[in-house]
Amino acid sequence: MVGSEDAAPLVWEGTRLSYGLAVLTEEAADPDPFQQLRRWIDDALAASVPEPTAMVLSTVDPSGQPRSRSVLLRQVTPDGFVFFTNLRSDKARELEAEPRCALQLGWLSLQRQVRIEGSARPLDAAASDAYFATRPRGSQIGAWASPQSQVITSRDQLTDAVTEAETRFAGEDVTRPEFWGGIEVVPTRFEFWQGRPSRLHDRLRYTPDGDGGWSIARLAP
Repeated sequence: MVGSEDAAPLVWEGTRLSYGLAVLTEEAADPDPFQQLRRWIDDALAASVPEPTAMVLSTVDPSGQPRSRSVLLRQVTPDGFVFFTNLRSDKARELEAEPRCALQLGWLSLQRQVRIEGSARPLDAAASDAYFATRPRGSQIGAWASPQSQVITSRDQLTDAVTEAETRFAGEDVTRPEFWGGIEVVPTRFEFWQGRPSRLHDRLRYTPDGDGGWSIARLAP
């Protein structure tokens, strides 16, 4: 049994890659981390990286247990990064209780990742309404049908809820559920990571400089 005391450790040989596609220097990095992130997302889009705006959101539950899951970055505001979710979900409840959180975007084929730390706050209703109106109708119906993070008895329960929602909104626009909306993460720290040979990676950290800008520091790999 894997994990027992007498089991041999699992080792994956021959999977190491030598990173060397690009470099990240202080001179070339944008002084604004928001703009640097936009550059890297644009690079991922140009390279046809699957789900270029996917990011891992890490929260903590009431006991202090860290919890992570992937969400999609849908908006970048002047203040932060927005994703949308069921506001009764585990992640939304955890962020309401403890707004401090972390995000990670990664593009392995480009040998890059970005770590972001900050604090979450709800997006206003008007902004959530505006985004919800742009979603495909199936996704709008799904927002009504899914009691996200709750235990359900079977797939049939979800299918029945979809049918009920489709019937409810037949012939009319689907309105945004009051329990669904946007959450904005306002960053307090960024780290941009570019893979380099021999694991001597480039790591640039951005922190507020106290004057409305950002200080850049290089971290050892």
